[in-house]
Amino acid sequence: MTPTQVLAMAKEKNIRVVDLRFMDFPGVWQHFTVPISELDESSFDDGYGFDGSSIRGWQPINASDMLVIPDASTAKIDPFYEEPTLVLIGNIFDPLTREAYTRDPRNIAKKAEMYLKSTGVGDVAYFGPEAEFFIFDDVRFESSKNGAFYQVDSVEGSWNTGREECPNLAYKPRHKEGYFPVPPTDKFQDIRTEMLLTLEDLGIDVECQHHEVATAGQAEIDMRFKPLVQMGDQLVWFKYILKNVACKHGHTVTFMPKPLFEDNGTGMHTHISIWKGGKPLFAGDKYAGVSQEALYAIGGILKHCKALCAFSNPTTNSYKRLVPGFEAPVNLAYSSRNRSAAIRIPMYSMSPKAKRIEFRTPDPSCNGYLAFSAMLMAVLDGIENKIEPGDPLDKDIYSLPPEELANVPSAPGSLEEALSALEEDNEFLMKGDVFTKDVVEKWIEYKTEKEINAVKLRPHPHEFFLYFDI
Repeated sequence: MTPTQVLAMAKEKNIRVVDLRFMDFPGVWQHFTVPISELDESSFDDGYGFDGSSIRGWQPINASDMLVIPDASTAKIDPFYEEPTLVLIGNIFDPLTREAYTRDPRNIAKKAEMYLKSTGVGDVAYFGPEAEFFIFDDVRFESSKNGAFYQVDSVEGSWNTGREECPNLAYKPRHKEGYFPVPPTDKFQDIRTEMLLTLEDLGIDVECQHHEVATAGQAEIDMRFKPLVQMGDQLVWFKYILKNVACKHGHTVTFMPKPLFEDNGTGMHTHISIWKGGKPLFAGDKYAGVSQEALYAIGGILKHCKALCAFSNPTTNSYKRLVPGFEAPVNLAYSSRNRSAAIRIPMYSMSPKAKRIEFRTPDPSCNGYLAFSAMLMAVLDGIENKIEPGDPLDKDIYSLPPEELANVPSAPGSLEEALSALEEDNEFLMKGDVFTKDVVEKWIEYKTEKEINAVKLRPHPHEFFLYFDI
């Protein structure tokens, strides 16, 4: 859609207000609203000013002025606002130099796509994330200097079988038994369908929705694969829509990787493929029907996985899901069909068009623009340097004897470990100026100061259970 077409659509639909949206550094959508009179064709070149020092991880107070320039191709009508509102996703620029801002996640994603084309490896990289989430009825938490607690609840929670609900009608999925039950055990079918249809109404293609393994409303909605930047845009719409549909029905959605103890965490298995000249680069006659390029791509992800996790699993909570010995894909191996490996080659279809690799380690707490870009850079590094992934691991990893399992490397055990890996291994991200030194340094600094230290320095409630009486 062009600026002229956007203005024509706004006039046709009698739009009176415009929402300008962009992604902050950690990965939360931000916005401000202007009247339609403030939008004309020049707005798509001149942009709108805002205070960049008030956005997490961005500008210092002495250089705070920034520009957001709307991208006409992203125009959509918000499905929740009372007043019909045109939404435009913007790119961030320096108002003095007019250069794209290095810490704008969407800018990084755009540079990743340009770098792919410059290599000659392919024309387009497709991403298909399977973002899981929880639907809760009630969430309470507090973290203060003299106390801390959290409590989540759901009508589906297995812990509520004995609760007085006037009446309690039971049908609550047991821990790890929530995969695919029909109603009345599955109590969120209609809400998930409304989420699916709202996504489709906005032009976001959806493949399926279903209940997931955990109790208490864990769910998954899968979007059809799209090019990197487009999927980055869709992922922010995805989170926005799911949260607002749930809120409308008196529920709340979280993409935290591990909100429940001793039940399945929330992942975001991500399918990746590269195409060139309209043909799938990853289809071939090697293991599981993939090409040599696909094997090199796997080698790139496995080589850089520890550093990748700094972007694909970017919270301290992420590593309460990535724990060895459980179902989480922490083992840096690849396989066809085997879901216990970090990388799986799906075997649902033998069509060359369906050939892709599935990186199973990521979770949906990530900033999609940054995570997808980092994954693509690892894939390209693998292809360009012909990084062999070694032999596939088709065995059940969890039943391997200790001496054999010791030879299988693991994903990081903490965010701190992932950031250390990123500090040591980031040259592959810097190619084509996709990621820049200031991005990597600021990411490490922000995550260390604002998250790792903030969690590390606080007493944990369970420490009182363990240690108060010593």
